[in-house]
Amino acid sequence: MSLPNQPPARPSAGQRAVYFLRLGRPLHLLGGFVFNGLGIAIAMYVGVPVDWKVAVWCQIAITATQLMTHYSNDYFDQDADAAALTPTRWAGGSRVLPDGLIAPRAALIAALVCGGVALVATIVLVATGSAPLLTLTLLLLAITLAWSYSSPPLWLNRRGLGEISGAVLVPGLTTVIGFQVQAGALSLLPVLAAVPLCCFQFAMLSSVNFPDAAGDVLVNKRTLVVIFGPRRAAQFFVLALALAYLLLPVLVLVGLPLQVALGVTLTLPIAIWQVLRIRRGAATDPAAWDVLGFWSIGLLMAASLLEMGAFVALNLTA
Repeated sequence: MSLPNQPPARPSAGQRAVYFLRLGRPLHLLGGFVFNGLGIAIAMYVGVPVDWKVAVWCQIAITATQLMTHYSNDYFDQDADAAALTPTRWAGGSRVLPDGLIAPRAALIAALVCGGVALVATIVLVATGSAPLLTLTLLLLAITLAWSYSSPPLWLNRRGLGEISGAVLVPGLTTVIGFQVQAGALSLLPVLAAVPLCCFQFAMLSSVNFPDAAGDVLVNKRTLVVIFGPRRAAQFFVLALALAYLLLPVLVLVGLPLQVALGVTLTLPIAIWQVLRIRRGAATDPAAWDVLGFWSIGLLMAASLLEMGAFVALNLTA
């Protein structure tokens, strides 16, 4: 039995490692592999032989950039995470720093180290690629956007730009980079493939901002949910999902393979169910937030994997 007022036991090295792993949110890293894989699959579809060494270095750059974002997000969002009244599995940060499980400085150091790893991988890709200036531009843009999402000086997610920048960066720019480092050039096709995924990412980021809105107001973190209120933001959520499917015929006319578009339409039942939940008040119902966030992530991942599978199948049957 511990004595009254005795300080809590210091966590063991193993416990600190677990907390540090949780701080990096490893489950969220899977998206980087999926979007890079989609870019590679598109490159294969257009006849580019895959350089797997380049693919590995590209993945290192992507994963290191993701980890930089996760660590910097928790460090610079400490006030918002501490103010979060209703955190869920997908919102309110990792809870490691607000709960005092790791010193905040460790998160900042980890973010800077991961950013350095991303830059080293960028240098390798620039030095070994066939379009060094283009590769450098795209990767530096991605790293800058990722840092700026929740970090100074731009603080995008505090200025109503987090949802839009995240939608462009995560499925959009990552897929384009996965393609470009293989092909050595830009192409319209990976952009077309990324359009519905960007819509799903926007909806997903909106869904995880619903639970944080009350705490974000307290620290003047102006997400779109805070700026417009949850009911209007819910309309944006529905509009983003609708656009993902309504734009598919246009994307096919411009050059997206029909099979890829049909793959995306297979996720329509999930989207309809999400819209019905929103219409029933999920945006303002704490009991619905966890499920809403889970299926928003699931919708994005399902559509991405179906697109990648369609491109691989088209390549195999060509």
